[in-house]
Amino acid sequence: MNDESLLTQLQEWMTAFGLRILMALLILLVGLRVAALLQRLVDRAMERGRMDATLTSFSSSLTYVGTIVLVTIAALAQLGIQTASFIAILGSAGLAIGLALQGSLANFAAGILIIIFRPFDIDDYIEGAGVAGFVEEIHILTTTLKTIDNRTIIVPNRKLFEENITNYSAKSVRRLDLVFRVTYQSDLDQVKQVILAVLAQDDRILKEPPPEIGVLEWADIGIRIAVRPWVNTTDYWGVYFFLQEAMKKRFDAEGIHIPSTLPPIP
Repeated sequence: MNDESLLTQLQEWMTAFGLRILMALLILLVGLRVAALLQRLVDRAMERGRMDATLTSFSSSLTYVGTIVLVTIAALAQLGIQTASFIAILGSAGLAIGLALQGSLANFAAGILIIIFRPFDIDDYIEGAGVAGFVEEIHILTTTLKTIDNRTIIVPNRKLFEENITNYSAKSVRRLDLVFRVTYQSDLDQVKQVILAVLAQDDRILKEPPPEIGVLEWADIGIRIAVRPWVNTTDYWGVYFFLQEAMKKRFDAEGIHIPSTLPPIP
């Protein structure tokens, strides 16, 4: 083979391969623009849907990275590189990572469902997974709670989502369920009037729905009186503590006797 034929073949090879390189570069350039466009579209769509910022950021990033991977595979195929083995490697790697991180993936899936369905929001007081506290942060994998005594508890999302969740802040009003004991010698009509007078002292107690007062049980030691007023959720504990103290003082002032021995707490 002379130099002229070698040069001719080299030119033909460069022409053919050069076109492939140009096409591959074109695919990459267009793919980058498409990936950025899809990322912006996902951002806008989720923002219009008022989705959580964490989920929005993660979804848009996942869309961008996924598009880039597909574009890269298409560019490699344009160069004549066999992508079947490359895809198989990616699949095997994904399976291995999935098996190694199956607990984290379960937390991730639960985190997305929590963010989408919103069984609770930031600052809600909830009980779930054996703990209770105010919601400070909702992440993809975990939820951070702050207890009443200012401890931080980090709960895996899977445990929260798999178990019952009690959200004490979901409703704007709550009912206090209080029980007071009086002796059998007490005048029940007088007891009810005294309780109503104490309830009337606090403006935080709602007029509607009206409070309920009634005999709950004839116990071994005294009569148990149920008192069930309604308050705004934010006033719950303040009213609870006020009524416990005010009721005792008013009973003493009115000569209403409380059993001196209380049964053991169940």
